[in-house]
Amino acid sequence: MKKHFTSVLSGAFGKFASKAFSPSVQSFINRGYVKLMGLDMSEFKDPADYPTLNKLFTRAFEIPRALPEEQDALISGVDALITDAGTIREGKAYQIKGMSYSIERLFGEHHKDAASRVEGGEYINFYLSPKDYHRYHMPMRLKVRSLTHIPGKHYPVNFPLLRNKVDLFIENERVVIECEDEKGRIHVLVLVAALNVGQMVVTFEEKVRTNSEIREPVHYEYEDLWVERGDFYGWFEMGSTIVTFSEKGSILPDVEINQKVSFTDVLGKVL
Repeated sequence: MKKHFTSVLSGAFGKFASKAFSPSVQSFINRGYVKLMGLDMSEFKDPADYPTLNKLFTRAFEIPRALPEEQDALISGVDALITDAGTIREGKAYQIKGMSYSIERLFGEHHKDAASRVEGGEYINFYLSPKDYHRYHMPMRLKVRSLTHIPGKHYPVNFPLLRNKVDLFIENERVVIECEDEKGRIHVLVLVAALNVGQMVVTFEEKVRTNSEIREPVHYEYEDLWVERGDFYGWFEMGSTIVTFSEKGSILPDVEINQKVSFTDVLGKVL
């Protein structure tokens, strides 16, 4: 099968973003992008210090943000906009109000038990725009049980598509990370690709190569892989979406749709 046109476009943009131009040209590109998109660079290096546009996209903080002192605090793992949130009912969640989708289809064949375990629990959609910090961190202390890379398309995940494209998250490429907390309750983190997202990187699984020649899901399992709250575990190259799913009774979220959140913000409690 040929790649979908959205994947081809994303790959081409990824090559451009990864190319290192002369310092003067790169400075012009980077500063132009910062101005065009309205990036807040107060916590980062000067735009000209990044050798490629991709390095600017995936920038790290110069000074780490402090985590909340409360050990039961559920934090935002990203800088993002919450586009939807709510309770999982009849195996469905919403990409945006009025647009439901099947969680079992989103998770794929390797996570059918997890799909049933999160019934009645909570989901939260985090949209990372091109101007946001693109790295993602753990919202709570979790043990990673398995990961599945599911190839797919690279449709934009902006509001027009969220409102009008049925099963947008299911059609797009994604990485499904199944975890459990210290009480054995299931939490699933789904990284969803989008247009111009050439790569979704997961630091604990270097074999994941998104927007590649892979045509079938690839599954990985882990024995004792704990990731602490706030720990960095990867990045998007450009903006995209993370959706979190939590077993009923495991968290008490305090979020609102269209709420802008930042990494380390408290979004509720771990019960």
